[in-house]
Amino acid sequence: MTNNTSATVATLWRYPVKSMMGEELNGAEISVGGLMGDRAYALVDVETGKVVSAKNPKKWPDFFTYRATFATPPSQGSLQALWITLPDGTVLRSDQSDINDKLSQFLGHKVVLQTQSHKDAKLEQFWPEYEGEANEVSNEAVAGDAPLGTFFDYAALHLLTTSSIAAMQHHYPEGRFEVRRFRPNIMVDTSGQEGFVENDWVGKTVKIGDSLRLQITDPCPRCVMPTLAQGDLPQDNGIFKNGIAKNKPMVSFAGKELPSVGVYARVLTPGWVKRGDLITIEA
Repeated sequence: MTNNTSATVATLWRYPVKSMMGEELNGAEISVGGLMGDRAYALVDVETGKVVSAKNPKKWPDFFTYRATFATPPSQGSLQALWITLPDGTVLRSDQSDINDKLSQFLGHKVVLQTQSHKDAKLEQFWPEYEGEANEVSNEAVAGDAPLGTFFDYAALHLLTTSSIAAMQHHYPEGRFEVRRFRPNIMVDTSGQEGFVENDWVGKTVKIGDSLRLQITDPCPRCVMPTLAQGDLPQDNGIFKNGIAKNKPMVSFAGKELPSVGVYARVLTPGWVKRGDLITIEA
């Protein structure tokens, strides 16, 4: 059975370096490894061996003020260099000889820029409700449902709908609910539909454009990240408490039950996707 309710691709997003600001795209190739070039790089903390993530803002403050873009478009089997813009406007190139030294200097920790995660890679996640306690930071696995060696938190692809953004805005009119806070790969235009519509997609197959087919696997649990300052977006804890938490599905994560917004997907059939492509939800 097919759901013919209208939905289209609104925007596409790629984040070349994990937890840095990324690029809005008009079109992109999507393979079993996700959107081409997404999370292709990450910084690794030399002292701990853990992947640097904005999920621990106490250790990596203002990490969302770092921005990464590809110098030339990435292609299958060929990883291209990046331009990395630092908070003070300094622009570095990922293949310059002193890139690790420069990034370490700005971050105040010795880091290395890598293109593949090591076995059993982990990142640190801050839990504000435990601030000041021994368990305020947990260690979480990387790439739980993504190809080995990648830097995704869990799955290789993340979708979010305009209806969910509108639902959170309704519950918390004072908040600024923008796509940037939630870091999806595919923003879906579900104009005319209300509520957190993608909740009903879990377990279903989605066709986008001419060939891309996805299996929607899980709701996307949310943590402190969407509340953080990003560019001109202010830090706002109400984004979580008054917006995200209004969605009913709860996801068990790190021993906690977390509210979700958006969904994760696994790629069944690769394909090229562009703005305006029709999205069909199949049962």
